[in-house]
Amino acid sequence: MFPACLPLFHSFIHALPLRADLRLLSAAVLAALMLLLPSASGAPVEDELVDNPAGDTSGEEGEEVEEELSDLQKLLQFTQRHEKEFKDEFHFDVIFLEHYKSPSFPSRCPSSNFSKEACLQRLAQGLLTFTVLLKNVETEYPDSPIIAAVRLYSGAIVTAIKEKVCLTSEHTIVTSGPQMKHRERVLALTSTQEEQLLKGLINPDTFQRKMMAHSILHHFHTFLVDAKTSLNKMEKPRGRLANRGLATISSLQQLLKR
Repeated sequence: MFPACLPLFHSFIHALPLRADLRLLSAAVLAALMLLLPSASGAPVEDELVDNPAGDTSGEEGEEVEEELSDLQKLLQFTQRHEKEFKDEFHFDVIFLEHYKSPSFPSRCPSSNFSKEACLQRLAQGLLTFTVLLKNVETEYPDSPIIAAVRLYSGAIVTAIKEKVCLTSEHTIVTSGPQMKHRERVLALTSTQEEQLLKGLINPDTFQRKMMAHSILHHFHTFLVDAKTSLNKMEKPRGRLANRGLATISSLQQLLKR
């Protein structure tokens, strides 16, 4: 829709006398643009996700959720250091840690044929499970900055995923995302479940214990990367629409400078 309008604006601009009032021209073009952009006029976006409940977002709520979800990127900045830490300690490539993968490690969201609701639940529940698994890491590496970062950010990330998704990146605009419909299904592990989960990781051999600890850190980072990708995918349709609108504004601004 927007790209098709650009030639008309271009012809209109070049048809004006050289002494035309540029301020009047700017006002006219921007007024027309306000009518073309749904998000600018306050009208609903045509390809907005249909599973958003009515009235689930406001400006203040969006800002609050955006702040919470930025914690995901902050946590990733810590976990991405693990590969270098592992290589510095053992001089192995992290692929070696695949031999120590446990069936108790949470799974990522499949790339297709998987509902948003199921994916959001898997991400939130997976983070809660990794929070427990990281207690094993803390036993071997009590001073790990990753453990401290998990304590600081993981709770806010789980809450944000359960309440609302709102992401930013270089290629997407801030928008309200899908809301989890059955948040009550995402539960923290009981003390008995925690005990059973950690008991399966016990090993008398020091080297094997350290390998398992590093394997948890490695797969935790991979899980977070996949989580960020999945969440961004949920935002993609409206991100594309917003970018088309921003591109149109930029093009019109360039025309006005001529």
